[in-house]
Amino acid sequence: MFKNVLIPTDGSKLSMKAIKSGVAFAKSVNARVTGCYVVEPFQPYYFGDYIPPDMPTPKEFERHAREAGEKYLKQIETAARAAGLTYSGSVVKSDSPYAGIINAARKGGCDLIFMASRGRSGLSGLLLGSETHKVLTHSKIPVLVYR
Repeated sequence: MFKNVLIPTDGSKLSMKAIKSGVAFAKSVNARVTGCYVVEPFQPYYFGDYIPPDMPTPKEFERHAREAGEKYLKQIETAARAAGLTYSGSVVKSDSPYAGIINAARKGGCDLIFMASRGRSGLSGLLLGSETHKVLTHSKIPVLVYR
C-alpha cells in the first residue's frame, strides 16, 4: 500500500520514538524511508541599538543548523538501514516547518508522512502540536501521527 514513508524529525525525544515506530511501520509494509529535517531562515535578534555579542552570523547559523539536521537525519538513516530498508534524507530550508515537511514529502515521492505529535499533558493534551496540526490540515498526502 505505502511505498515511501517520510519521517520528519526535530531531534526531540518524542521524535526519536516516532522514528523507531515509523521505521518499524515502513518495514512492515516493505516501504522505503525518507528523512526530513526543516531549517527555518536565520532571524537576527537585537534590541534597539544593542546587538548581542554571541549572535551568530547568517553563515554560522546555517552551518550549525545543517550540522544539527545531518545529526538527526543520521538517526533515521541508522534505524532504516538496521531494518534493511532503503533510505534517503535531506535538510530542507523553509519559512515554516509544516510547509517544508509537505514539500519534502511531495518532492521525495512519499505517499505517507509519519510524524510525532507533541507530548500531552493537561489542557494541551487535547491539542496536537501546531506544526503537526498544520501538516494534517494542509497535506494532501496521508499523515500518520505518532503519540
